Amino acid sequence: MLTQDADMKTLCETMDDYILGYTDLEQERLIRQAAIVAPITERLFREAGIGLGQRVLDLGSGMGDVAMLVARIVGPSGEVVGVERDVNSIARAKARAAAAGLHNVSFLNSDVNDIIVDQPFDAAVGRFILMFLPDPVSVLRFVGRLVRPGGVIAFQEPSWAPMLALGARLPVWSRTRHLIHEVLSRSGADREMGLALYSAFQEAGLPAPKMHLEMPLGCEPDFIRLTSDVLRSLRPLAEQHKVSLTELGDLDTLPDKIRAEVLEANTVVSLIGVVSAWSRKPAMADSRHGELVER
Repeated sequence: MLTQDADMKTLCETMDDYILGYTDLEQERLIRQAAIVAPITERLFREAGIGLGQRVLDLGSGMGDVAMLVARIVGPSGEVVGVERDVNSIARAKARAAAAGLHNVSFLNSDVNDIIVDQPFDAAVGRFILMFLPDPVSVLRFVGRLVRPGGVIAFQEPSWAPMLALGARLPVWSRTRHLIHEVLSRSGADREMGLALYSAFQEAGLPAPKMHLEMPLGCEPDFIRLTSDVLRSLRPLAEQHKVSLTELGDLDTLPDKIRAEVLEANTVVSLIGVVSAWSRKPAMADSRHGELVER
């Protein structure tokens, strides 16, 4: 059994809340977003060497999309364990995995210090999770201790800067994204966690990660609606942090306004930039610097 320590306590405490909430609207948005980002995530995992027969930990599983993607990569001989704090999300993730016929994936709704492991993982992964945590380095350090020597740590986190720059000539879309950015900022989320992964991995005692940035582009109604749905999920926090959304008008018609603007400009818009980073745990780390020493 894993023993409780400061890193575990930090992880348990910081994963209590997801600032966009757990409404049906937000859960559906996460599923639609996951379908768009899936090819980028799969490329990361395969590049990092995740493959058949491996045992993988998925941190912050949400609706289960990352865990199910990994389950298909590792195949029936592999195993995926997803950890998620929200009981409703876990129930839905389990149902979705069962409906997909994936029997090599399980989801744990528990504190990390209650997880029982009889062997280390071959890899630990996560997507859009560290950006919401106050101490991502501690989380990476803890996760690294669950991975075997030579195993993989692979995370994807956002970079908002390129997306905001690309949308500057589309006033409605740009203002919508800037307001989302403002609410996230006031709520404590790190909008540039993707670029921060380079130093975070090293501070956690891991080698500097290999990294790349990709940005999904599109102009389809469902693609554009992801942006307005983020704002709808954030509306309670916008009110809490006194960020006015009135200039955008009715949020129900906001997707139509953005799409009309995009079509008139004959262009596309982007989701957030997705920064992928992966590294391998050293066979033996210096306990004075990395705390990844195997015992």
